[in-house]
Amino acid sequence: MRVVKSKNPQMKLGEIDIGRIEFDLRCRDEIPKMLIGFQHIYTTPELREEIFKVLENLIPQNIDKNNGRPGMQLWQILVMGSLRLNCNWDYDKLQDIVNNHSTVRQMLGISTLEDHIKFHLNTLKDNVSLLTPEILREINDILVKHSHAEIVKKNSPVIKGHCDSFVVKTNVHYPTDVNLLNDAMRKVISLAQELCSLKGLTGWRQWRHLIKLIKNAMYHIQNVNRKSKGGKNKDRKNKEKKRAYKSYIGLCEPILVRAKADIEILSKKKLKKSEQKTLLLLKDFIKDAERQIDQISRRIFKEETILSSEKVFSIFERHTEWIVKGKAGISQELGVKVCILKDQYGFILNHKVMEKLEDVDVAIPFVKETKNIFRNLTSCSFDKGFYSPKNREELNAILDTVIMPKKGKLNSSEQTIETSEEFISARKKHSAVESAIAALENHGLDLCPDKKITGFKRYIALAVFSRNVQILGHIIQQKRLREALRKERKNRLSYFAA
Repeated sequence: MRVVKSKNPQMKLGEIDIGRIEFDLRCRDEIPKMLIGFQHIYTTPELREEIFKVLENLIPQNIDKNNGRPGMQLWQILVMGSLRLNCNWDYDKLQDIVNNHSTVRQMLGISTLEDHIKFHLNTLKDNVSLLTPEILREINDILVKHSHAEIVKKNSPVIKGHCDSFVVKTNVHYPTDVNLLNDAMRKVISLAQELCSLKGLTGWRQWRHLIKLIKNAMYHIQNVNRKSKGGKNKDRKNKEKKRAYKSYIGLCEPILVRAKADIEILSKKKLKKSEQKTLLLLKDFIKDAERQIDQISRRIFKEETILSSEKVFSIFERHTEWIVKGKAGISQELGVKVCILKDQYGFILNHKVMEKLEDVDVAIPFVKETKNIFRNLTSCSFDKGFYSPKNREELNAILDTVIMPKKGKLNSSEQTIETSEEFISARKKHSAVESAIAALENHGLDLCPDKKITGFKRYIALAVFSRNVQILGHIIQQKRLREALRKERKNRLSYFAA
């Protein structure tokens, strides 16, 4: 049975102690900063043991840690996952780096005599996906608390927070009811053919041809829509448009009837677990296709307006939302909103994936959750999207200072508060959270390639943790660089004095 270890304490011949790995202190790339942060984690015994204890929760309870085939170390999984996300790599790039980058391999604990050790692509995917949002959140809390206590403790014991939300895009194409129906039909045909061929049922010999026919019908509709904009002969163009949609739907409906009939036959047969999962997926995609047919019929033939609450923006990433934040030049974004709260040192204290939620809905529970973790959080600034009278009142009872501008017209007392020097000064510092958001987007959070909402949440949690490791590494790197420059200057002065 496969066993995953935290880190083998016994060093191998040719292995370099992680604490003795040297870095270019003048390098501004993110890889040395990340590795310096991980070096600090590993060489600080209390921090290392605390993080390793949390990571061991990834090991299934029914596995004997002392027996079985050794697997990838949890330390390696954490380092690889963080590097992949912070450097905005795909798994192919990660595979090349961990197999060929000497400093990264030293950080993973691979000896210079172990050049034969190579990581396969599926091994990386399977092991990095073991990380869960809950464990990553717990590790992040440990890291930030340690950084406050040991790294920046001389500056201030008080934490001043800045809170804001942004959209993390999902890996989807622009949704229309026509191309969503094409996606659903493509999956219905391919899954039905797969199951029927396994169980000896016929009727899907031309499945590739059917997929091509449906795609061509979709392209025809797109061309008709393009030509029907403006110009003369609107009635003729509308008739042509309806004829194209009718042909498209008429092509899909018999295929769905055939797929439903095969499902009834397959349900009576003995299926393996993998085949049962495929059958459930097939049923879901049939429902998607029927929903899209219904919405197309209502919109085109009955001229109804389809409500946003009825729409699905991706049949693969079902958590995708249509978000309009009113940004200049960006009419809409396809993804999920994420709220973060950072401190004055740049560390991200907490994050929340806002499924079907608005800023005003999360302000109070989000700050309460962060306050329970970091007791010395005394103030927090927000933008107008978080404002409501209830939010301001309850947050004032939790925090010493709340910077929350009001929407709309101000009365005299509110005018006095928002024109005070303290409020204006804190409001100007709020823009620091925009810098943190830009850094997250630049280091992996511009678009989430991981699938489903579980992968999305893991991706966000890993991005926050890896960003904090980079900030920690940057602080330590700058301290070491200042010490090195001081020694260099001292040696130069002593040389000239001699």
